[in-house]
Amino acid sequence: MYLWVKAFHLMAVVTWFAAMFYLPRLFVYHAMARDKGDTQAIDYFKVMERKLYRGIMTPSMIAVILLGGWLLWLVPAYLSAGWMHVKLLLVVLLVVYHHLCLIYMKRLTSATCHKSEKFFRFFNEAPVLALIAIVILAIVKPF
Repeated sequence: MYLWVKAFHLMAVVTWFAAMFYLPRLFVYHAMARDKGDTQAIDYFKVMERKLYRGIMTPSMIAVILLGGWLLWLVPAYLSAGWMHVKLLLVVLLVVYHHLCLIYMKRLTSATCHKSEKFFRFFNEAPVLALIAIVILAIVKPF
């Protein structure tokens, strides 16, 4: 059972991260279109962002959390491991990042977001750093 749950957990992680990499990239293009006054492109990005966030990103996050919780239920000893504490902290930070994406998406949709495309390029890198750390923690289990 453990390996099946782990396999589906990893599939959900891959899907969630793919969405977290792509949505802020859409924000970059949305901000560029906003700065150019391209209303047709802006409308297109609004639809893409909403569908990605609601149809892929959020369901993936929920699956990651539920399946991860199931894995911890199957192997409760992991809860006493230091690497797992750090990994779970990073997951909490990713959930915060996920919700920040929602805030920025709503602000871009309502034309109240004044963040630059450059800001969103940097914002887009945060999940990469988390992914590197999480993979190292889960595979190497350094402490």
